[in-house]
Amino acid sequence: MRLISKLFNLNDPGWGRGNQNGNEPPRRPQGNGDGPPDLDEVWRDFNNRIGAIFGRKGGGGRGNRPTGTGGAPSSPRNTRIGLGVIVVVLVALWLASGFYIVQEGQVAVVTQFGKYKSTSQAGFQWRLPYPFQNQETVNVSQLRTFEVGFRGSSRNKVLPEALMLTTDENIVDMQFVVQYRLRADGAPDYLFRTRDPDEAVRQAAETAMREVVGKKPMDYVLYEGRTNVATEVQTLMQQILDRYHTGTQVSTVAIQNVQPPEQVQAAFDDAVKAGQDRERQINEGQAYANQVVPLAAGQASRMNEQAEGYKAKVIGDAEGNTARFNSIANEYRKAPAVMRERMYLETMQEIYTRSSKVMIDAKDGNNMLYLPIDKIIQQAAQDAGKQAPATGGSLPGASQPAIPQPPRTSGQQSGNSGSNSNTLPRDRLSR
Repeated sequence: MRLISKLFNLNDPGWGRGNQNGNEPPRRPQGNGDGPPDLDEVWRDFNNRIGAIFGRKGGGGRGNRPTGTGGAPSSPRNTRIGLGVIVVVLVALWLASGFYIVQEGQVAVVTQFGKYKSTSQAGFQWRLPYPFQNQETVNVSQLRTFEVGFRGSSRNKVLPEALMLTTDENIVDMQFVVQYRLRADGAPDYLFRTRDPDEAVRQAAETAMREVVGKKPMDYVLYEGRTNVATEVQTLMQQILDRYHTGTQVSTVAIQNVQPPEQVQAAFDDAVKAGQDRERQINEGQAYANQVVPLAAGQASRMNEQAEGYKAKVIGDAEGNTARFNSIANEYRKAPAVMRERMYLETMQEIYTRSSKVMIDAKDGNNMLYLPIDKIIQQAAQDAGKQAPATGGSLPGASQPAIPQPPRTSGQQSGNSGSNSNTLPRDRLSR
């Protein structure tokens, strides 16, 4: 061990100045002797020390050639010990080369003789040293992004990627961004299953977008269906990448811009304005219809209700008149004379109540009497109105039975009551 310590003792002032084994004369230093030793001398001294461990005589010439001056050889025991220590040190260094550190957010894929062996997570790890095993670190937390249809900004278009055909045979300019990352368990697939996985993701994104847009009409892609298109593209992309075993997970598909080609942009704007005018007129017509239709429906409902009410009233009046006529007819059959007289009197009462004529008896006497005919008629009408509910007067429209008229006397006359004064016999006024 002292030999090994002496061999690697960097504080030895004899490095590069000869006499390393104690039997070699010291060499004269070049210059003033105070400067550092020459590198060639240091290398020569190092070789001499190694040779002493293995029993080789030290030499003072250039290039480790022996100088011819004799030296005491090392013992076989020291030689074996030195050789064993060197082997142990080399084996320890070789085994230590298997230690490695995996950073947070990364995984290490360990291969054994070039074949996948295991996946190591973040931390201080160890594997069999080279050439038995080797590792390759993959960043699984990095969010990878690429653009399709443009580079950097929407003005830097890539038309071969951006132009796509819709189902109604129109061309749209589609520009979108895809973000993806590696799955923790997909690192072996990312390294060994696909030759260029990033390019595979790009091609899958373009293929999925063309397929989805090719099944949709132009207006759907430009306006109301942009979010749905992005969702469908992300789902289809993931299916394609899983089928290819790329080990990637699609995070986001964002459509940045979609528009018609620049060559037909003006015509397309005119078509859009016409469509907007059409929608506006449709909305106005719909608003007018929403205002008129309920009003008409309300009027129709009101008329139907009025008709139903009138129908119920007419039917009720008819049924009431019918019941009244039947009751009168039954009573008439029991006492025809009494009923005939009663009907006659009621009819005369009804007629005279509404009449403006006054019947007087002018057989004899010529005394004049002033009568307020208009007041008498008004008072008679009021009395008849009070008596009508009590007597159950006849309903309008009811059919009346034929009433035999009594013979008129020769002394009865009719006079006109339209004037305020009449010439009447005072003692012959009839009731």
